[in-house]
Amino acid sequence: MELLLFGVYLVLFCWLVTRVAFFKNAGLTAPQLIIVFLLKLIAGIFYGWVGVFYGQMAQMVDTWMFHYESIEARELIAQDPIGFLKTNFSNSYENGYGKFLSSHQSWWNNLHNNAFITLLSLFNFLSFGNYYVNLIFYSFITLFGPVGLYRLMRDVFPQNKIPILLATFLFPSFIYWTSGIHKDGLIFLSFILIIYPLYFGLKTSFNAKKLLSLLGGLILLLVLRNYLLIIILPAALAWIAAYKIKKRPLGVFVSCYMAFITLFFVTRYFIPQLDFPAAVAEKQKSFLQLQGGSAVAVSELRPNIRSFVANTPEAFSISFLRPYPSDVRHLLSLAAAIEIMLLICLFLVFLVWHKSSSNRPFLLFGLFFTLSGMLTIGYTVNFIGAVVRYRSIVLPFVVVPMVAMINWSSLTELASSIKTKNNVKNISGL
Repeated sequence: MELLLFGVYLVLFCWLVTRVAFFKNAGLTAPQLIIVFLLKLIAGIFYGWVGVFYGQMAQMVDTWMFHYESIEARELIAQDPIGFLKTNFSNSYENGYGKFLSSHQSWWNNLHNNAFITLLSLFNFLSFGNYYVNLIFYSFITLFGPVGLYRLMRDVFPQNKIPILLATFLFPSFIYWTSGIHKDGLIFLSFILIIYPLYFGLKTSFNAKKLLSLLGGLILLLVLRNYLLIIILPAALAWIAAYKIKKRPLGVFVSCYMAFITLFFVTRYFIPQLDFPAAVAEKQKSFLQLQGGSAVAVSELRPNIRSFVANTPEAFSISFLRPYPSDVRHLLSLAAAIEIMLLICLFLVFLVWHKSSSNRPFLLFGLFFTLSGMLTIGYTVNFIGAVVRYRSIVLPFVVVPMVAMINWSSLTELASSIKTKNNVKNISGL
């Protein structure tokens, strides 16, 4: 019965991805859309399988924890939906709705999981509590994220369809971590709900649909991982400023970020509830108290400028370069280590054979957003597995443009030239 239910929903949603206007207008054929959807679904199935058989070793037990809690939530909703909402979203903390960025005794921190489990519990009414059927629903919803990224990049680089297609939908860590039943796929979707209308709104004009998308993305991000608002909003404001000023976009971004960094450290003196350095230091402390096989030694972060500056090289190393080959413990860490080495090689190729782009404000947005996101990960997270998962949703904003800006024709010509020279040498040797 479960296989039949899975098959029926699979056929239905394969048809549906070819009918939704946002997907149809992406410039992909119906077979391509189905393949992309199935790739996400397969990645999600593998994600769930790893969670079953290697969950503790790979630190991936959360996906099944969410599933089992959502089954319990479904029963509670069926019995008393109003009571369920009151119980799960009530606030009994003494500080009320304070501790906005805190990881302890914070209504906002509880909201992340409560909202996600509630969504899964609604899926369970249609799937009869089957994890893999829920995965079909989740894959469909989160597909709007990578398709939105693809549409964005196609507009920025209209002549680079194939490189963008491959970089978007075959970026291993991105497709894997955003496809499993966890919050990352929805968080990336929230990025796209913000960035997509902002890009096209600046290019043409804003309308009610774009503004609703922006608002929806901000609310979704607020619900699922609120501290990321502190990362995306400065990047978006600098992007808008650079687009409006139209001169020296890099200078505009640097100036804006100098102002943002100043506000990051001084806001607490005016609004004590918004102590950003203390929130980052507390988040690191929360991770340091956890146990796990992929934990690495890190320097303690203190809520002052000196400590942040001193920890920056270490944060950069953790978020951009790990896992090292010496960190490999299982298949997933091996795949992550190989991916890092390939990305480094790709970056070196980009440095030598890159093309320029006229849309510098958008590209700088992606660069500064990714850098700030990666440094935040490096400052706070000491588990390599968590680092790989968290960075998978910010790296596409630099990896896809980097792939699109490589002069692949020059590389092809160089490879042909080398091959021709080798053939001539071989003939001469004869």
